[in-house]
Amino acid sequence: MAGRWIETWEPEDETFWREKGERVARRNLWFSVLSEHIGFSIWTLWSVMVLFMGPEYGIDPAGKFFLISTATLVGALVRVPYTFAVARFGGRNWTVFSAVSLLVPTLAAFWVMEPGTSYATFVAVAALTGIGGGNFASSMTNINAFFPLRKKGWALGLNAGGGNIGVPVVQLVGLLVIGTLGASHPRIVLGVYIPLIVLAAVCAALYMDNLRPVKNDTGAALEAVRDPHTWIMAVLYIGTFGSFIGYSFAFGLVLQTQFGRTPLQAASLTFVGPLLGSLIRPVGGRLADRYGGARITLATFAAMAAATGVVIQASGNASLPVFLTGFTALFVLTGLGNGSTYKMIPGIFHAKALARGLDAEAAAAHGRRLSGAAMGLIGAVGALGGLAINLAFRQSFQATGTGTAAFWSFLAFYGVCFTLTWAVYLRRPAPVPTRAQLGYAEV
Repeated sequence: MAGRWIETWEPEDETFWREKGERVARRNLWFSVLSEHIGFSIWTLWSVMVLFMGPEYGIDPAGKFFLISTATLVGALVRVPYTFAVARFGGRNWTVFSAVSLLVPTLAAFWVMEPGTSYATFVAVAALTGIGGGNFASSMTNINAFFPLRKKGWALGLNAGGGNIGVPVVQLVGLLVIGTLGASHPRIVLGVYIPLIVLAAVCAALYMDNLRPVKNDTGAALEAVRDPHTWIMAVLYIGTFGSFIGYSFAFGLVLQTQFGRTPLQAASLTFVGPLLGSLIRPVGGRLADRYGGARITLATFAAMAAATGVVIQASGNASLPVFLTGFTALFVLTGLGNGSTYKMIPGIFHAKALARGLDAEAAAAHGRRLSGAAMGLIGAVGALGGLAINLAFRQSFQATGTGTAAFWSFLAFYGVCFTLTWAVYLRRPAPVPTRAQLGYAEV
């Protein structure tokens, strides 16, 4: 089974899908989720490591926010090459490599995680963990190719949601260690992940496949870059995924810095929001399959603005229960929005192809071609939103001692995203075909 390649893949052919395609696609999906899950855990590792870094480490809150910002930045940047790696090396082969490569930042963190290590060393190791963020881009590009358009919302939502759960899981591991042994044993968290990384790589090697028809298409990449919808969707994804990953990194530090929580108290709260946001992401994809991604995305941004208003009020009043309620709602809503926005991407390109007069088969091929090229760029830009959130928190705490100013900026951006979604995709009837023509793929 090693090194296997599938020479022909036609997921839009219902007979092929029923007799062979669905079984193979689902098998690849589950093991893709496993690898991406571990990747997310390693990417967000420093959201946990900073909780172990007491006064003896000599790093102030601004320095800790910079550490997690560094990991966020690298994770965003590597998404672009990871997207194209699938076609160059094969989805299975790249999943094996990207999983094994996670040993590098994990072992490096294991080596340096102690008081007395220089801050520059911590920054360098935090940057290494960013490669875990690239796993998302390659995994989504790979799974996008396996599933027919009518199934993409659920499949991509499940793939991404399963990966996103890596964030609360690593935070739960950190909580378990802090709660049982105290905040002086960060290496135990790292030791847990070393065998899990090996397991993910072995499972990918044994059970995943490469698709021969998936090839890098420079023309598609250039066309996607020139298409304004790529950049519009990138902005919307900043609002959804950028918020999810930025809040996931920063939540524990915000609780410690603004509300005076101990490492154990912070760790006991930080995992809940990311967990709920991850679990609900497939639901966002499913709702988008049924009602249209733009409608779900619009409603999500409206609700995110309302939840941010609650957080602003709670931040100003120093009300931890209300703050937690609003922040948890934000996590849930980002999960819904993550699913609906990613569903919009293949639907948009497919709809444009049909509107140009292509027949169903040609439009489906065009949609896969353009959406696959666009996803890596959109994912990378979206992840940069997480960097912006962490830098906004850093500046807000440096200037005022609270995160209130940062939340006001987030509220304004959600208003921009709401307006953009409505103006581009819902304000007037678009020259696109019906839901039936799209295979339930309305944007």
